[in-house]
Amino acid sequence: MATVTASHIVSRSSLVSSHGSEIKANLTQIGSRSQSMSHSGLRSLNMADKLQMRAQAFARKSVKKAYATGNDNSGKIVCLQGGMTVIFVATEVAPWSKTGGLGDVIGGLPPAMAARGHRVMTISPRFDQYKDAWDTHLSAQIQVADRVETVRYFHCYKRGVDRVFVDHPMFLEKVWGKTGSKIYGPTAGEDYQDNQLRFSLFCLAALEAPRVLSLDSSEGFSGPYGEDVVFVANDWHTALLPCYLKSLYQSRGIFMNAKVAFCIHNIAYQGRFAFSDFSLLNLPDSFKSSFDFMDGYDKPVKGRKLNWLKAGILESHMVFTVSPYYAQELVSGVEKGVELDSYIRKTGITGITNGMDVQEWNPATDKYTSIKYDITTVSYAKPLLKEALQSEVGLPVDRDIPVIGFIGRLEEQKGSDILAAAIPMLVKYNVQIIVLGTGKKYMEKQIAELEKEYPDKGQRSGIVQCSPLPI
Repeated sequence: MATVTASHIVSRSSLVSSHGSEIKANLTQIGSRSQSMSHSGLRSLNMADKLQMRAQAFARKSVKKAYATGNDNSGKIVCLQGGMTVIFVATEVAPWSKTGGLGDVIGGLPPAMAARGHRVMTISPRFDQYKDAWDTHLSAQIQVADRVETVRYFHCYKRGVDRVFVDHPMFLEKVWGKTGSKIYGPTAGEDYQDNQLRFSLFCLAALEAPRVLSLDSSEGFSGPYGEDVVFVANDWHTALLPCYLKSLYQSRGIFMNAKVAFCIHNIAYQGRFAFSDFSLLNLPDSFKSSFDFMDGYDKPVKGRKLNWLKAGILESHMVFTVSPYYAQELVSGVEKGVELDSYIRKTGITGITNGMDVQEWNPATDKYTSIKYDITTVSYAKPLLKEALQSEVGLPVDRDIPVIGFIGRLEEQKGSDILAAAIPMLVKYNVQIIVLGTGKKYMEKQIAELEKEYPDKGQRSGIVQCSPLPI
């Protein structure tokens, strides 16, 4: 995930509407680059950006390599000049909680940013009794709907990043001991009825964390994170964060320099609820227009709805997504923008390509493979690992036959319907197909039926469907 650096969290000065009043939004605290805006709402790098990025690359080469460390603090982090204080807020963070790419990003990108000299925290719910996260003995009183809830904060320091977990029964009791797919609902495709309250609580607890926690695990940083921070909110579950920042804090002179960069990982999930639930959010009526949404569907209710993702897009200081191509898709029309394209064109969006955590995805140290390899041994090791995989899933062991693997949610957005249609043609060419994932029930059934139709366990070809292991 190291592709995204602080230089991508940009500055702009513009006049923006603040629920009826015009205010000057000076975002110079978020970075130093300026941008040009195209008619489609997509932002592009200018020549100053390119020169700045070259200078930063040269600076990194001229200093000792920065190693992010664990709790033992044995390594050093080289702190480049101009480091920022960045707080990632997300419902998933690998390896502690993960259902997909969101967890990978929050697991891998923060250590890369910490290695570049920024002070970095992640905040996520405590879905399990994580053995490496300790109780800070600090708590906060949070008002959610018409009641006050107490949350506690757990913490660990890994690879230069403060990992903070919000503890409350609404998180722990629902998910503890279950697979990652239960983070959002009891079964795939079904939401918990109180998700709106769960994630309202989470957003409020996340805003309190940098003010109440005094952390000194790092040799380079100590004490509270303070109020001069950049929050990076991720997907609809954290969309209330910029709303609460403005209504509960900045209206009282708190977090006045704080900004919110909002990342869309998957626009298909928007957090749509009954519009009558607005009072549960404890927000001023001036925010209603940011949530107001009409669509042609009957779920969760027919007609007017709340749309959390829409509010996150409109109320944040910056909107970005996981690749330049996806940014283009989101503004291309109603279908690919899933009815939010017009709002994204209004705010503008930056596409930043997801990277890869080279420490996590390192075949020389991967704890999940029986044979380790590097660039000098890859040609010998990979055929052996392929044979081990074939044996484990029950397919004929043959290092010469092609093996096609699919890992992902079974839904149209991931191309699972295209895969299912292609399998009968693919197996004619003596290939083996391994599908790992869960999702829509009819697609799970479709893949299971294909496995029965093309098992050929004793032949060369075949298809195997696997279920993800619990986290």
